[in-house]
Amino acid sequence: MSEDNKINVNDINYAVYKLGNWKNNYEINQIGLSKEIPVTKPTITHIKFSMDEIRKSQFDISNKTVNGFVAIAFQLNPKIQDMDLEDVIELEQKEFDNIIDELDNLELLDENSTIDLDDENYLIYKLEKECHVTTSIPANEHTKKYYEDEMKRIDDAVLN
Repeated sequence: MSEDNKINVNDINYAVYKLGNWKNNYEINQIGLSKEIPVTKPTITHIKFSMDEIRKSQFDISNKTVNGFVAIAFQLNPKIQDMDLEDVIELEQKEFDNIIDELDNLELLDENSTIDLDDENYLIYKLEKECHVTTSIPANEHTKKYYEDEMKRIDDAVLN
């Protein structure tokens, strides 16, 4: 395979994941609801940045200001909608702390290695920045198929 089809593990322009399960169960934190487990340091950095941005967003629910994770959960998760707001806020903090702990303790690929872009052992996304938004674009057919199936699963869950 040519060098053009390889990426450095430490390349900040790519997010690389493996399929797996998180150690903890999550109801609110969308990162923890995914089966995508990061395997590179730049991917973890990107996830933490995204989580911080969502948590910095503020919304008013029941005369209380809450962060973006709490607001999204109230919009999309019927189980959360039935909970007391204070309990949801407390659960979001617990989940955030658990996700950070899990991210900080994941086994990562060697930073000095490379990955074939077509490697089907990993989900590889090309990160592109447009204004203040980072878009994740599947970098190979394996990731594209997974992404399309995952979007359908999410649509079906939200619509049903």
